[in-house]
Amino acid sequence: MSINETLHALIEPVLKSLGYELYELSFVPEGRDMRLLVRIDKVGTRIGLDQIVSVSEHLSEVLDKADIIDVNYVLDVSSAGAERRIDTVDLPRFVGSHVNLHLKNPYKGLNVLEGDLVEVNDGTLILSYRDKTRTLKAELRLDDVDRARLAIKF
Repeated sequence: MSINETLHALIEPVLKSLGYELYELSFVPEGRDMRLLVRIDKVGTRIGLDQIVSVSEHLSEVLDKADIIDVNYVLDVSSAGAERRIDTVDLPRFVGSHVNLHLKNPYKGLNVLEGDLVEVNDGTLILSYRDKTRTLKAELRLDDVDRARLAIKF
């Protein structure tokens, strides 16, 4: 088992017990030391500094107790971000969220649509989006979505 797999197996259950998901984990060189980057997510909730500090403290304790890293490293815990990418298979979890979709095939001449994800069923999705002053609904095939991310609604 690689160090990344070992760390993943150690860290993911801790995050789940705290109500978070492991979004990304990497253990990479940074200068003379290593950097353990742990990005966390919690669908439907914004993650603030207090939550980051709490998760970091929990992970530090678990990592120190497990003692599986034999080099100097920096633990870097952060949120996945307000505009994090979403795998298209995970789109059903984000119904009700404001999303940005990059399309493989244009929809009414548009390659990118941004709006509220209304529904995801049977390989299709419904997106409520604004076109100037009108609110419209687009029904798209999931196969037509090339990339997706959360978006900030203004």
